[in-house]
Order: sequence, then structure tokens, then C-alpha cells
Amino acid sequence: MTGGAFVHSSVQTWMVRPLVRSSVRPIASVDHRTKGRLPRAARTLATATRRPASRVTTRSPALPPLGVSVLRWSPSLSQNSPATQPPSLTEVEPYGVERIPDADRSASPLDLFRLAFGGANTFSTCVLGAFPILFGLSFWQGLAATLLGVIAGALILCPMAVFGPVNGTNNAVSSSAHLGVHGRVVGSFLSLLTAIAFFSISVWSSGDALVGGAHRLFGLERSDLSYVVAYALFAVLVLAVCVYGFRFMLFVNKVAVASATLLFLVGLAAFAGDFDPSYAGIFTASADAATQDLFWPSFIGSALIVLSNPVSFGAFLGDWSRYIPASTPRRRVVGAAFLSQIATLLPFVFGLATASIIATKAPEYVDPTAPNFVGGLLAISPSWFFLPVCLLALIGGMATGTTALYGTGLDFSSVFPRLSRVQATVLVGVLSIAFIFVGRFGFDLVQSISTFATMIITCTTPWMVVMMLGFLTRRGWYDPDALQVFNRRQRGGRYWFTHGWNWRGMTAWWVSALLGVLFTNIPGQFVGPLGELAGGVDIGLPISLAVAAVLFLALLWFFPEPRAVYGPEGARLVRTVDVPVPPITGPGAEAEVSRDAMAADGS
Repeated sequence: MTGGAFVHSSVQTWMVRPLVRSSVRPIASVDHRTKGRLPRAARTLATATRRPASRVTTRSPALPPLGVSVLRWSPSLSQNSPATQPPSLTEVEPYGVERIPDADRSASPLDLFRLAFGGANTFSTCVLGAFPILFGLSFWQGLAATLLGVIAGALILCPMAVFGPVNGTNNAVSSSAHLGVHGRVVGSFLSLLTAIAFFSISVWSSGDALVGGAHRLFGLERSDLSYVVAYALFAVLVLAVCVYGFRFMLFVNKVAVASATLLFLVGLAAFAGDFDPSYAGIFTASADAATQDLFWPSFIGSALIVLSNPVSFGAFLGDWSRYIPASTPRRRVVGAAFLSQIATLLPFVFGLATASIIATKAPEYVDPTAPNFVGGLLAISPSWFFLPVCLLALIGGMATGTTALYGTGLDFSSVFPRLSRVQATVLVGVLSIAFIFVGRFGFDLVQSISTFATMIITCTTPWMVVMMLGFLTRRGWYDPDALQVFNRRQRGGRYWFTHGWNWRGMTAWWVSALLGVLFTNIPGQFVGPLGELAGGVDIGLPISLAVAAVLFLALLWFFPEPRAVYGPEGARLVRTVDVPVPPITGPGAEAEVSRDAMAADGS
């Protein structure tokens, strides 16, 4: 999917015709530099022409000079035209958030599985898996909380995978349909903040594991210089992969999924002799009443921390699934996203089991006030497992970092369309690397970044609810070209609503996000003004989920959206109102109207 395409349409399916002076945008003919491939604009025009005329509003830059031959698409062209070899891994991906042409989509649901699972099959997930033990639960209680969190999180996450194949762009751009042309920046900045937070967590945890393993294996000094080198190694490697783009990232995750899974299984064998599933925790029959009262807050808090991991992928699934053909059955795409999170039970259970061993053999590392899972793991590891720890750190850090930073660059380029994907990725990558070093050595933000990530997820989840309910009420119908109005600096279209904002979706999002933050309860780090109302239980995320669902559906019913946004089959569960759709105005709009008119005449 780098270098402009996974699959290129065969040149033989196009016809070369003389250029006539008209308002139709000419497309330069193929020269020797394209090696038989069509210019990207030509492939994009072909994709647009294949769509129904009522949905074709393909945007384009200013018209090029006349007087050159043109390539025009034959109406008889099949969407399943012959394909040439996909580009090499080292060919830089040119696409940003514009719609990926159908001919350039050859990813599969399995690829989506690899990316989503690979990004979570890391030490960062093991750290989250250790939290039930840190909260005082027994192994079996912790396992129940982990299963609850993973399954619930996977169910919340998996519907977010369908937007990419349907619209050919990322989820932030797709959110224009429900938050408005301007309201889509909410998704972009939530994605940006989430990616920076999890990229930082990934680099810090993997770097610490690498330095710790090297210390035990080779006697490397645990100095600031050692950590600087480790962090820089991860950050630069991740940035390089993300610059090359989707295809290279997919290759890295294919390797990471297999190798990290094998290393985790080796780890389970390494600690099998020390593992005792009867680890009781602190909530035993002999515990005092005050301790017993903390059981449910601890259980629910553990489940919500686990749940936050799959939910954190919600804003990014479209970054990867947009390369899946639109004809792919949606159940396969949703199933791949769901199973990718179920597979994360491997690192979660690894973290849970090893944390119970650490709590028995090296309890100083599971002190709730200053937990150190990586240090504890190295303290109880057999000497032969130090090298696998280093490899897990390197592989896992690459997988998590690439999936986070790739989405960051993509979203940043969507908010600032003057920047290409590569430019935005480099810019945000440099800023993220600076944040990693300043946060680690300047302000000691390693602990607080986890709280920051939790707060972001509390705000992201209601955004996901608005998206999913919007998909349901729209019957999965979208106008992919109208979604691109913001990126082209235009105005109007189906999703313009009120000056570019859909106040229904925006209101449902900000009200539920605010309530979620107010009810958040993270002991020792952040307790919202209403955080103690549930007896110390952190119910911020459930509150934001429930309020977003009820409020958004209520607003859609009492304040109906325009009929035009629902497509030919109409709305589901909500009412609509007939209002005119404002015409699209701005750069390139007049030329597109002329082209669409000629296309209609030709049909």
C-alpha cells in the first residue's frame, strides 16, 4: 500500500483519446517514468466514475494546461481489472487521508488482525495485565476482571473497523458525517493525543526493559545515557517505518506478531515452575471489613484498565482498514478487529501471572505507590530469559510505536492538508520524540502519562459511540466525496449541517466526555469532583458510554437531521427532515460541477 498502490489497474483497460477543449479536467498521458502505471489522479477519477452519479463529487486541484493527450476511463471497465505487482516495501506511501481508490486496495481482514494484535502484543499490555494484582486481587479474580475487560472492550471496538473499507479513509475523516465538516477535528485531535500518549508509553516501557535486560545479561550500567540510547533507538526506528508507510508497517507487524507470540509462550514456560494459581491477593476471608469494602472498586477498576487497551485502538482502525476493499463482507472486517483483541489475552495473562509471582517473590516491585513491573520481571527471571526479554522489548516497542505514530501523522495531515502524510509524520514524530525525552528526564511524566492516557480514552469512547450509532441510523451509507470537503478547504455539501458543525453529535460527545471525566476515580493520581459518588469505583467510562448513547439518539429523534445524509434507503430508528443541501463551494468546485455534468451527458 506504499508507493501509491497495492494493486495498479492495467493500462490496457484505459483508452487514449485526443483532448478536446472542454471543462473536463485533462489527465496527462503515461510516460516512461510511470513504468506502465496510471497517474494517481487518473486512478482516482476512474474510481469516482464507477460510483453512482448521485454520489460523485470528486475534488481536484486547479486544471492543468490544455494541449496534452488524455486518458479516459471506459464505462465498460470492471472493478476487478487485472493487477500488476504491488510496490516494494521501501517505496514511500503517497496517500494521505484522501479516499483510497478501489484499485489500490488489496489489504485483507487478516492484515487488520495483524496490525491490531501486533500493536498490543507488547510489554505495555503486560503492564496493564499486572494491575489486578497491584489492586490486591487474587489470580483467579484478576483473570475474571481481565476477561471481562478484554471481551467488553473488543465488542466496543470492533464496529469501528467498518468505516475504513466503506469510505476509503481514516475514522477521523469519516466522523465528518456525524460531527460535521468542521467537527471532524475532534476525532483528529483525540487520535493525535492518544497516539502520542501510547507511543510514549511504548518507548518508555520497552526502553526500560531493554536496558534492564542488557544490565542483567551484559552488565550494562543503568545510567541516563543508557536510557537515552535505548529510547532514541526505538523512536528513530519507529519513525523510519512510519515514513515509509502502511506496507512497511504491515511487514513489521507480520514479523512482530509471530516472534512476540513465540517469545511470550517461551516466557510462560520459563515461569511455569514458579507460578501458583492459588495466589490469594488481599481480599481473603480473614481480611478486615475495610479491606473487603474495596473489593468491587478494585475489581471494576481492574476491568476498566484492561478495557481501555482495546478501546484505545478505536480512532486508529480506519487508518489500517481503509486499504481493505469495500466489497469485503463487513462481518469479516468486524470479526478481525474483535479477534485481534481476544488474542491480546496472551500478553494480558502473561502480565497477570508474572505479577502474581513478583508479588510473592519480590513484593517491593508491586508496591501500588511505585510499581515497577519490568524491574520485578527481571528480578524473578531465569538468566537464560534475559535475552528474550530484550528481544520482546525491541519487537514489541516497534509494533506498538508504528501503529500509534503512523496514525498520528495521518491525522495531522488531515487537519493541516498543506502537509503531506510524510511531512506530517516527520513533524509529529520529532515532537513526540522531544516529548519522550523531556517527559522522562525533565519532568518525570512516566507515571502521569498513564493517567493522561486514561483520560483521553474516557473522552474518546463517547466519540466512538456517536460514530457507531451514526453508522446504525444511516444504514452504513456515506458519501465518501462529501467527507473530503474539509481537506479540500471547501464549504457546503451533505455534511455541512450548521456552519460545518453537527451540534447533535458534538453535544452528545462533549456532555458525555465531561461527565466521564467528572466521575473518574484513579486513586493517588486523579479523582474527579464526582469520583467518590460510587463508593470509590471508577465509573467514568461506563457513564460516558451510556450518556453518549442515550443523548445522541434522543437528539436525533427530537431534532432530526437532513434527509439527504441518510442515502436512498432512508433512516433507521430516527426521524428526518427535508431541507436543501448547500452546494459545495471553494477550490475546484466549479470544475467538478462541469465534469459531473459532462459525465451525466455521456451516460
